[in-house]
Amino acid sequence: MSTKLDRSTLWSLEEYADRRDDFRREMIAHKKTRRIALGPHITLLFEDFQTMKYQVQEMLRTEKIFEAAGIAEELESYNPLIPDGTNWKATMLIEYSDVEERRVALGKLAGVENTVWVQVDGEARSTAIANEDMERSTDEKAAAVHFLRFELDATSIAALRSGKTLRMGVDHPEVACELNPVPTAGVESLMKDLALH
Repeated sequence: MSTKLDRSTLWSLEEYADRRDDFRREMIAHKKTRRIALGPHITLLFEDFQTMKYQVQEMLRTEKIFEAAGIAEELESYNPLIPDGTNWKATMLIEYSDVEERRVALGKLAGVENTVWVQVDGEARSTAIANEDMERSTDEKAAAVHFLRFELDATSIAALRSGKTLRMGVDHPEVACELNPVPTAGVESLMKDLALH
């Protein structure tokens, strides 16, 4: 299977209409193990080929895009969020149910995207590389959604494959949290992103 989306991996709008209900059910199940809550307000949704295919198909459907140029634009936007074999790519969601609480919290969370990390037991931490090619936060407040990349070296990947535990966390003082260990189902799903090498 291709590691990036192209037109040959997408369904036409008509075919997607027929497949959509089943595909949505598959995505709900698939995302369960890839959605990892680091604390009460910070969640990472780890993206992959399947989650991005779903995202692109939904965008094409919603916007009724069927021309080659429009499809190419969507592919260019979403392909960078598919892992490359030595990294994980995640959408970070800062979630507060109350709108006012969220507004106040985001005002205190500037730079939070630069404090998220993953670590394989006994190895060096990989701190997130956030929002490549786009500024999402300002000096005064954080955005509610960020795009993160975690690069993993060969030693960390080998340690993870040998059964070492995986930890994740956030060091920002306003929302400091740690998940230790990441649940087995989540690790097993994320390991598939590293299977290319």
